[in-house]
Amino acid sequence: MRPTAGLTFGGRYELQSRIAIGGMGEVWQATDLVIGRTVAIKILKDEYLGDPGFLERFRAEARHAALVNHEGIANVYDYGEEDGSAFLVMELVPGEALSSILEREHVLSTDRTLDIVAQTAAALHAAHAAGLVHRDIKPGNLLITPDGRVKITDFGIARIADQVPLTATGQVMGTVQYLSPEQASGHPASPTTDIYSLGIVAYECLAGRRPFTGESQVAIAMAQINEAPPELPATVAEPVRNLVFACIAKNPADRPASAAHLARAAQALRRGDLRAAAAAVPAILGAAAATDAATVLMQSPAAQPTQATTVLPATAVAPVLDEDAAPVEERKRSRWTWPLIALIALLALVLIGTIITLVVQPKVAPSSSPSPSQTQSTPTSPKPSPTPTSNTVQITESDFLGLTADQARDKLQQVGMVADVSQGNAATTQDQANKVYSVNPTGPVPKGSTVSVKV
Repeated sequence: MRPTAGLTFGGRYELQSRIAIGGMGEVWQATDLVIGRTVAIKILKDEYLGDPGFLERFRAEARHAALVNHEGIANVYDYGEEDGSAFLVMELVPGEALSSILEREHVLSTDRTLDIVAQTAAALHAAHAAGLVHRDIKPGNLLITPDGRVKITDFGIARIADQVPLTATGQVMGTVQYLSPEQASGHPASPTTDIYSLGIVAYECLAGRRPFTGESQVAIAMAQINEAPPELPATVAEPVRNLVFACIAKNPADRPASAAHLARAAQALRRGDLRAAAAAVPAILGAAAATDAATVLMQSPAAQPTQATTVLPATAVAPVLDEDAAPVEERKRSRWTWPLIALIALLALVLIGTIITLVVQPKVAPSSSPSPSQTQSTPTSPKPSPTPTSNTVQITESDFLGLTADQARDKLQQVGMVADVSQGNAATTQDQANKVYSVNPTGPVPKGSTVSVKV
C-alpha cells in the first residue's frame, strides 16, 4: 500500500505529511486519532516483506526497542501491519537530523561535538544494558532538538536490517561510511560496534569530512578494515583527537571499554578535567605517555605509584582543550617533551642509586642473608591503585534500579553523595511508576559529587 496524506494505518494513525524517505521506507508525521497525539510513523518498503522470517524478526525487535526507556532514545509506541505493509509508530522528535546540520554548517565546534558524543554514548549505554546494539549509528539517525538534546532513532530496525538479502538492484543495508571493521568483515556486531560508528560521527563533526572514502561501497569497507584514518585538523586539541582515534581503533579491544566510559570521558573533556577523562578512557593521554609512565614504574625500584603519576602530562595538555590554543609546531613539540623529561628522571634515579651503593656498600659487613634494606629495595611488580579509591565511591546503576526516589536518595547520602532526583520518561507499566530507571554517572565517582537519578 503506497502511503499518501489522509491514509489511516492501524485504524488510528492518520498520515499528515511525509518527513523523509530512507533506505528501508518512508517516515510520515501522523496523528493518533485515539488520543490525539502527533507521532512519527515509519512505513517499510514492500520489497522487504518477501522474506517469510522478516516480519517475525521485525516484530521482536520492535518489542525489544519499546523496552528501552531513556531520554536519549526516541520512544517506540506501536507496531502494526496494514494490507501487507509493516509500520512502526515512534515519538515525533522536534528538531533536525545531525546530517542536515552538518550539510549546512560542515564543521562543528569541539565543545558541541563532545556534547553530542556524550549524550549519544549515554543513550547507547542504556540500550546496550538492555541487550540491544543499534548497528547503524550515523548523523541521519541522530536527531538534535532545538535545545540541543540528542535523540537516537531507528532502534529495533538496524539489527534486522542486515539480515535482509540484497535486493535485485544490489542495495546494501546500513551505511558503509560508518561501518565498523568487524561488521565489514562479516563478524557479529557488539556494543563496541556502536562506539566505532559514533567515533566516525565525531570525526566528521570535527573535520567536516568522513575519514574513509572510496569509489564504491566495497572500496570504503576495505578502507575501514585496512587503512588508518587521516589526521584531524590541528585546531582539534590532542586529548580530543586521542579520544576520537580510540573510538575508531581497528581492534575493538582498543576502543573505550563501554559507551558509559565514553560518555564520562567526553563530559570530562568538556569541563577541562583531563584526569577524569583519562580515568574513563586511558588512551586520551596518548600511547607514548602511557608507555613512558609504565616504563618508569617497572624500572625504578625507588619510585612510588604517586611518582609515576607525576610524569603524566595532565597539567600540560589540559589547557589545549581551547580551540584557539598553541600553534601546530608547539603542539607537536610538546608530544616529545614529557617522554624526554621522564627519561631524564629515570637516568637521574639510576645515577643516584649507583652513587649511594658505592658509598654505603663498603661500610656494610658481609652477611649470608640479605639485610632488611636490601630486601625492601627488591623491585616488585607495581600493583594498580584500587578502584574506587578512598576518595571515590563505586556507583553501580543496577543497585538503584527499581528503588523509590527516597530510597535512592538515602542510599546515596549514606556513601557521601548528593542525589539530584528528577522525573524522566513516563513509565510503561504500573510496576515501573515512580521507580528509578537511570543513574548517572556510574563507576568510580568522587565523594560529594552530584548523581542524577531519573524516576
